[in-house]
Amino acid sequence: MPSPFPGMNPYLEHPNLWPGLHHWLIIEIARLLSPQLRPKYRVAVEVRMYETSGGNSLFVGIPDVTIKRLSNVTDSTKTNVAVAEPATKPIQVTIPRPEIIKEGYLEVREVGTEDVVTTIEILSPTNKRRGKGRETYEEKRQDVLGSKTHLVEIDLLRTGQAMTFFDTDIESHYRILVCRGDRRPYADLYAFNLQEVIPAFPLPLRQEDMEPIIDLQKLLNEVYDISAYDLVIDYNQAPFPPLSEADAAWANEMLQDKGLRSTADSPEIPN
Repeated sequence: MPSPFPGMNPYLEHPNLWPGLHHWLIIEIARLLSPQLRPKYRVAVEVRMYETSGGNSLFVGIPDVTIKRLSNVTDSTKTNVAVAEPATKPIQVTIPRPEIIKEGYLEVREVGTEDVVTTIEILSPTNKRRGKGRETYEEKRQDVLGSKTHLVEIDLLRTGQAMTFFDTDIESHYRILVCRGDRRPYADLYAFNLQEVIPAFPLPLRQEDMEPIIDLQKLLNEVYDISAYDLVIDYNQAPFPPLSEADAAWANEMLQDKGLRSTADSPEIPN
């Protein structure tokens, strides 16, 4: 079943679904490009790793109602041993724990020299919030922007702090940045919103080479179908992160028209 949204599906931004979608898109972009770039280039799937603490804070206060799920909990801790009660009962607290974060990205490398011609990044929630994740990514971003390597930066997340541009007054739900190493400080920014189709864009390569087109909308729709997201997303619930009042009203009408949400089950539109 295809995704009901014309562009990015906001339900896929839920933290329970986003990591899998991120992985799928990385692999499908590589699968699309590899046969078109041979034999001059190869597409390398790379992984950036760093350690952070308190990683679970991303999930604090996040509802799970957008995901269809059944849970069976059994209590296997009961015993017949008498235990004396302490005079002062402890208070349960949560402490930060180190967590290894892995973020996948793509590099288009020239065969023979292994020079990185283009880096393709799909932003994650950790890249768009304060902390080690953003610091690590910004360092990598600055290294790329300070070189001749092209950068393709895909942001399919509505929340968080957007990456820095000189034109800071540009606002949109989603963004795709195509920054060519030989044209800086200028770059092409594809800014689009929830109601719009994700724009296709060219993959920058050497000047003498024909540049393949990445149709991210088509890839997203294929991933939605292959991964059977329609079986886990409950469209009768509001997405997380929440939509604005206007966007929620538009999504509500659209989902009702497609028969994926009944009038009785429509979530309350935020004020």
